[in-house]
Amino acid sequence: MIKGTLDLHIISGVKIMAYENIKVEGTVQERLGFEPGSVKHLSARELLRKVGPGIILTGIVIGPGNITTSAMMGSNYGYSMMWILIPIILMGITFTMSAYRISIMTGMPILHAIRHYYGGFASAFCGVALFLSCFFFTLGNITGTGAGINLIFGIPWKLGALIMLAVLAFCYMTKGVYSKVEKGILICIIAMILAFYATLVATGGPAWGQFGYGLSHWKFADKSLTTALAYVSTNAAVTAGIYGSYLGLEKKWKKEDLFNGAMRADAITHILSVVLISGAIVLVGAIVLHPNHITIKTPTQLGDLLRPFLGNAAPIVMGIAIVGAGFSSLLGNTQRGMVLFQAGINRETGLESKPIRIGCALSLLAATVICFIYGGSPTQLIFIANVATSIATPVAGLFMVLIIWKKELYAGITAPRLLQIAMTICYLFALYMTVIALQKHLATFIGFFK
Repeated sequence: MIKGTLDLHIISGVKIMAYENIKVEGTVQERLGFEPGSVKHLSARELLRKVGPGIILTGIVIGPGNITTSAMMGSNYGYSMMWILIPIILMGITFTMSAYRISIMTGMPILHAIRHYYGGFASAFCGVALFLSCFFFTLGNITGTGAGINLIFGIPWKLGALIMLAVLAFCYMTKGVYSKVEKGILICIIAMILAFYATLVATGGPAWGQFGYGLSHWKFADKSLTTALAYVSTNAAVTAGIYGSYLGLEKKWKKEDLFNGAMRADAITHILSVVLISGAIVLVGAIVLHPNHITIKTPTQLGDLLRPFLGNAAPIVMGIAIVGAGFSSLLGNTQRGMVLFQAGINRETGLESKPIRIGCALSLLAATVICFIYGGSPTQLIFIANVATSIATPVAGLFMVLIIWKKELYAGITAPRLLQIAMTICYLFALYMTVIALQKHLATFIGFFK
């Protein structure tokens, strides 16, 4: 039986379970309270009502970093790297489903499960890695909002970032304002998505022969590994899966939802929506910029992506979209990072607690200082931050692999062998990309800050 005490905290409106003195023992049937094989699969209509956390995760993932890196993939390598979308789909579904399964089968969130099996040092190490991943993402969000303001008004991006941080502080401190602003931002992001697909239509669509070749020939283009790592880390990381298991509480998921198809449908919805958006941006970059040998180095070139459809209005629309994407996830991502850090060291995770509030303020301050002392292009800084977010998967992913192979989790039922194998392969693929990319490009990576 799963034994322990349950405490509830609120994280951005999401209830997160914190467990103490948990013991995992007995058969699956005893721990869950039902026979997994007897759970009826939901109909398509019922599954649709269950989907939710994956959509929220998509909103978090599609930020300035994703837009910038996707555009770089298309502008730098054309159609040659389209194949990377396939492992991203597999990795996104696998990481998310593995996180969901571990949480349900152990009765604990991922970081608590790591602490249970491997001790406090391991969970703290993972908490720090997850925090740093979110922190680097925050760098991209701050820089991205500044780059967006630059596109709209032509003012220096650092001044634009400062203005948006001031607006964020006002919204955060003024009751009811933040939620209203967030709704408006959502409309901006949807408009951006429609603009990218309209641009695809306006340009006549992709060259299907080249697209098919790029999709079917799995090899890294010359000097593409670092960009590919940034692209994969943005679209498919264990961080999303870990956070998704928390979001499921707000959706009032039950243990049965792991077996009736609800969690699987949510994971698939999330990663497919991410790929449909980021993939469209890659294609636009391949069609509009790559033939002219234009690489993304400045915010202005991001605006050029939509020029075939929007003409001179393209920079403004792109600027609004980037500001919206960055602003919508800036505070929430910073809070998420601090909460995961606190969870890793087994400390208070309530958003109203002093450690979280002070930690968020210090994180935003530190990220702002780094952005302001950086002397290069804002798009380059966004790219660097995206590469750095890859730190979470090699660390937390390792423990997820180890836990999902534990025999005690499946006492009385057949182990999910396909998921276990997929999790192992996806983790090794991510680890390979991270190690090779950093080995080859670490000096260059550091040099960007000089």
